[in-house]
Amino acid sequence: MDGAGASERFETVIIGGGQAGLAVGYHLARRDRPFVILEENERIGDSWRKRWDSLRLFTQARYDGLPGWSFPAPAWSYPTKDEAADYLEIYAERFDLPVRTGVCVDGLSRRGDRYIATSDAHRFEADNVVVASGAYHTPRIPVFSPELDHGILQLHSTEYRKPSQLREGGVLVVGAGNSGAEIALDVSRSHPTWLSGRETGHLPWRLETVWDRMLTPIIWFVGSRILTVKTPIGRKVRPKVLFVGAPLERAQPKDLAAAGIGRVPRTIGARDGSPTLEDGQAMDVSNVIWCTGFRPDFDWIDLPVFDEVGGPVHERGVVPAQPGLYFVGRFFLYALTSSLIGGVGKDAEHIAKHITASSLNDRSP
Repeated sequence: MDGAGASERFETVIIGGGQAGLAVGYHLARRDRPFVILEENERIGDSWRKRWDSLRLFTQARYDGLPGWSFPAPAWSYPTKDEAADYLEIYAERFDLPVRTGVCVDGLSRRGDRYIATSDAHRFEADNVVVASGAYHTPRIPVFSPELDHGILQLHSTEYRKPSQLREGGVLVVGAGNSGAEIALDVSRSHPTWLSGRETGHLPWRLETVWDRMLTPIIWFVGSRILTVKTPIGRKVRPKVLFVGAPLERAQPKDLAAAGIGRVPRTIGARDGSPTLEDGQAMDVSNVIWCTGFRPDFDWIDLPVFDEVGGPVHERGVVPAQPGLYFVGRFFLYALTSSLIGGVGKDAEHIAKHITASSLNDRSP
């Protein structure tokens, strides 16, 4: 990077070098538009590498490819998180995408007809900005967590890697969605484990079975073509799925029971240093893993584009109130599959087309 106070000018700045940012970059490159991708991690794919060791994707490899390159694994297999990370890194190299790693954008504003993205003392000026960093980077941890005894090890799911991190004794996993269920199975091999939270339901079939191969194409078609903001059923379903946890996919209730994992009610507070449940029970554990999700974190964007709950107001990623500003990679941005590796490509292409058309119109006589 240049010295303090340095400034660079681009037609388009893409903030975030994950699957969404790379997909937008691919489509802009195909249209010969100049751009740069800014990624806060030191390597492309690190957002996947930093997750727990046993994590595997919940979608088959045939649905894990970005535009222009299928995922290099057997079509019906479920890649590991490290395979996904390496795929993203190689993808950027394969298409020679201009990515700068280790650049954490801490501010975005607008001055006149240009956007200003800042990273420490460096400035990136742009006609267009694509926010592809995701909205859920800040862990959501209950406000009562500081009241737990200091002898209890607390980790958010973003910090958990493997059971050897934990202290001897019991583990309370708070949050019974897919992350919580999978982490509970992981730690139950070496620790007494309890899973706290409401039932989210589960798929009526197991992954990697004949039924899985038969039904997944149908589900993918529905999720990418029918459950969209353009269809009546999609518009009806969208508000519900935005605030309801997804059903368990790989770790099913029978697996949790077979592993000896205790199912307990929601964790709602602390008493005498111990986590307490909705039924009043105090849990005597040495570890708590918060699988309680994330909260939107757009505080670094100084632009009036957000609704009352903190989400950007947009039309399929295009922000009408701020021409040249775009969002991509968010859950159900356009379709149910919009935030998935194999589903983000369509939204990315839509945004790249919009940027290209706007740029050509601005230069026409």
